Amino acid sequence: MSEQEIKAQVRQFYNQVGWQMESEGFYQNARYEDLRPVSREYIHKCHLRVNRHIRSQGKYLLDAGSGPIQYPEYLTYSAGYQHRLCVDISIVALKEARKRIGEHGLFVVADVANLPFKEEVFDGLVSLHTLHHLPFEDKAKAYAELYRVLMPGRSGVVVNGWTYSPLMARSLWLVRLMERLGKLAQKPDGKPEEKANGKTAPDAEKKPVGTFIHKQDMNWLRESVDGRRFEVFVWRSVSVRWLRAMIHSKLAGKLWLRLLFWLEERYPRYFGEKGQYPLVVIYK
Repeated sequence: MSEQEIKAQVRQFYNQVGWQMESEGFYQNARYEDLRPVSREYIHKCHLRVNRHIRSQGKYLLDAGSGPIQYPEYLTYSAGYQHRLCVDISIVALKEARKRIGEHGLFVVADVANLPFKEEVFDGLVSLHTLHHLPFEDKAKAYAELYRVLMPGRSGVVVNGWTYSPLMARSLWLVRLMERLGKLAQKPDGKPEEKANGKTAPDAEKKPVGTFIHKQDMNWLRESVDGRRFEVFVWRSVSVRWLRAMIHSKLAGKLWLRLLFWLEERYPRYFGEKGQYPLVVIYK
């Protein structure tokens, strides 16, 4: 596909599918997250890691690829700012974001690789699970654009997934084993063992309808963001598949996740580079 065809496909997906509300108040895109109660505390604390690496207050926070500001923790990133400027190629995403933050938000339909803003205007920025939707030739350009609009002395956070995680690869055999055991132990009525917020979460067994995704690795990041200062920490070291297969309330799942979070906190750079989801901090 051409660059324009990829962007048109991503826009169409999020306008027509990804940010459409499904049953029980979940967006279709929630299929890509583990919303079960057993994982809730861990997911919550991972989301809040972003706050450590951006200024707590300022005039404008850029949310590049904001979506509908899907999770409650996302709201905390701009709590101390006058305005949160939400950029997305999906008009549906921005309409949903407006419902959540109202006059606190400013909303612009734009491409994160071609931001329509002057240089050095944002006190902080976040970009969450967005850059993997860009065509390959636009990914480095997007990092350059984020750096361009950031004020000197400020920092921004990009969260995305690696194309390959050594930690996930090493544990794949165990994930597959637990998935097989889970199918054998499934209840006769086929209902999920656990529910999110007391309600049935989007069906994790159905293969979700998706759109274009192309991720990078650490070597690509070093080469493409060359000349700009950045650091890699952990956002979350495990994938959703890993969580759904390995973590269960009957197997002390919350305790295992607390241990995992403690390890991530102790070795944030190791888990950031070797785990599934890095938190890339851009400094200017």
